[in-house]
Amino acid sequence: MAMGKTKKRRKTRTSPLVKFLGIGIILGGLVGGGMWLTPRVSGLYEELTGWPPLAKPITIEELKQSSSVLALASLKPEKRAAQLQQLAAEENILARSRARYLLASDLIDQYEGGQALRYLEGLEKYYPVLAPYILLKRGRGYELTNESAKAQATWKKLMETYSDSPVVVDALAMLGKYNAKYWEQAKSEFPYHPRTLEIVRMELQEKPDDPKLLVMLARVGRDYSTNQIRDRLVLEFASELTPEDWQAIADGYWQFGETRKAADAYGYAPMMPRNLYRAARGLELNGNTEEAKSKYRRLAQEFHDADETGVGLLHLASLSTRQQAVGYLDLVISKFPPEAPTALLKKAAILEKLNNKESAALMREKLLKEYPNSEAAVEYRWSVAEKLAEAGNIQGAYEWVQPLTENTKQSDLSAKAAFWAGKWAKQLGKEAEAEATFKYVLTNQWQSYYGWRSAVMLGRDVGDFTTLREKIPQVNQPYTRPVPPAGSEVFKELFRLGQDEDAQILFLAEIGDRQELSVVEQFSQGLLLQVQEEYRNGIMKIWSLSQRENPRDVAQWLNLRQTEEYWQGLFPFPYYDDIRKFATEHQVNPLLVISLIRQESTFEWNARSTVGATGLMQIMPATGEWAASEINLQGYSLTNPEDNINLGSWYLNHTHQQYNNNSLLAVASYNAGPGNVSSWVKKYGFDDPDVFVENIPFPETQGYVEAVFSNYWNYLRIYNPEISQLLATESEGENTAQINYEKGE
Repeated sequence: MAMGKTKKRRKTRTSPLVKFLGIGIILGGLVGGGMWLTPRVSGLYEELTGWPPLAKPITIEELKQSSSVLALASLKPEKRAAQLQQLAAEENILARSRARYLLASDLIDQYEGGQALRYLEGLEKYYPVLAPYILLKRGRGYELTNESAKAQATWKKLMETYSDSPVVVDALAMLGKYNAKYWEQAKSEFPYHPRTLEIVRMELQEKPDDPKLLVMLARVGRDYSTNQIRDRLVLEFASELTPEDWQAIADGYWQFGETRKAADAYGYAPMMPRNLYRAARGLELNGNTEEAKSKYRRLAQEFHDADETGVGLLHLASLSTRQQAVGYLDLVISKFPPEAPTALLKKAAILEKLNNKESAALMREKLLKEYPNSEAAVEYRWSVAEKLAEAGNIQGAYEWVQPLTENTKQSDLSAKAAFWAGKWAKQLGKEAEAEATFKYVLTNQWQSYYGWRSAVMLGRDVGDFTTLREKIPQVNQPYTRPVPPAGSEVFKELFRLGQDEDAQILFLAEIGDRQELSVVEQFSQGLLLQVQEEYRNGIMKIWSLSQRENPRDVAQWLNLRQTEEYWQGLFPFPYYDDIRKFATEHQVNPLLVISLIRQESTFEWNARSTVGATGLMQIMPATGEWAASEINLQGYSLTNPEDNINLGSWYLNHTHQQYNNNSLLAVASYNAGPGNVSSWVKKYGFDDPDVFVENIPFPETQGYVEAVFSNYWNYLRIYNPEISQLLATESEGENTAQINYEKGE
């Protein structure tokens, strides 16, 4: 083809008629949903609306992708508006849709309905996962622009188009402001939806003695205050309650620690092993021994094969005479393998007290032979080893706990025992065995305090008591929120977008009236609580998963425990900027500061102890006043996170200065005071810090020290990429060594 001059393309103008026709075509495509836009029409759409052209709807698989919008989820509206406006014009359909949805949501919260409607226009067609919410917000946008007829029509369209979605109840709640029949429909068809319960609470103000309304709240109440409603039902309306109502009331009491009330309520609930066990346990915990024994016996008689029966028999043995207890324990040993190790250990102790030492020894031998990896076996081995070590028999102590380094039982006690096996091996000059043992702990008990101590003993650069205060480790915070493992795709998308109120309501709507959640549901609930800054409750929800007893739940928890999201949920990193700023200013390791905060207040900014310690770092008023004068901080408040972290970091620096930058003594002093710590150093010496920790005479302080440094280790391994990689490499090396060993190489 010959080179030559190219012909200039003539610039054309779009006539008003063509624009009009273009709008018709565009609207037809939006409303009909069956036609996507041609390139020419796409250009008109962009010219007329200011938005890039539509594309095919976003799929569920595409939703799993991250986008720059998600990084803005936790920012305040005014701080993200400009970035969202840029993203709303991107070619990437996912980023564009998310940005437009967030912009519209922020504007509606600011009562700017007109602008919000512009961002929502046609959005449901290619962002179908949130289509019901787009219609819900569009209706609210119309309402804010005083177009109530359009608002109601939009909400009715939502109900017709997405009749299976829980968001229908949100629409009913909005429509009920115009016609109360919609509220009645919500109560009738969706009695346990959170929006319905809001309606019920309003009605209860006018009809405070209506038992039907009280029961609706009691069946799904998930906060402690609902116990007041349960109390009223039990005291005033007991004869009107169904067995299912009693079940819900009992479960609610149990969830919030009202075990005595729960025990009574379970007596009227449907008879099943779990209910009977809880009735007995509730009576036992509240000192009603004879009644508890009667319930446990009934459990064994009526449900002799149930899982709860094995646990119940252990409790019954502890409440009975020694001779009776032996019979109950024998039954556990023969019929309930999961509880058999504990039963063997308990039986051995009873036989010892009955002066039947030979039979007691046989029970312990059976425990070690048949259940070597059980927690009871760990407990027994450690108790023997500890006594031997105290008597100076280090060789004997080592021999008793060394077998624990050959199983993968994960518990605080097994980690402690295995670590001391390494310490004792080192004392005995068994350097190779000591190193292998520390590697075992680091690989298999990596999350524990003793995992950190083992890393130190192996010479890893993780900071020791004498070096970690000056470290400023790199911290990689998650770029976006995690994807919760439970709930619908709609809920997950709302959560990742930071639409926390809508996400919370949808999550509870999907759960319904179930008081007890699955493992992944409870974990997701913990994440929800944390994004609402209820860190203590959120962490406790996640931690308490480790206390599940059902084998299926335990398996799910163990799987969840392998994920990064689990550990980030258990060790969140709020107040990052303030911690980093003031830790650097006062020359202390920021991960030590957050570790102390987690232990002191679990990130509750207004926490207050019985003696008056206040705020995130639990500072006493007198200490706060002194620290403020030292750093010239005027007009401070101990409940202000910034002030509290500033003062607490300074004081942590002060305790380090008192003890030559030894973080163990500094942290112990933060809890017990400098006088006590100085006296302990004089009494016990400080040649071996691990021995010193064991010798701390205050159980609270000993637990506090281990908890703070366990926190430090977990924050380091979770958020520091270097240590994360180190642990991954250690684990890979250990696995390779194990494979080679099994192959005989």
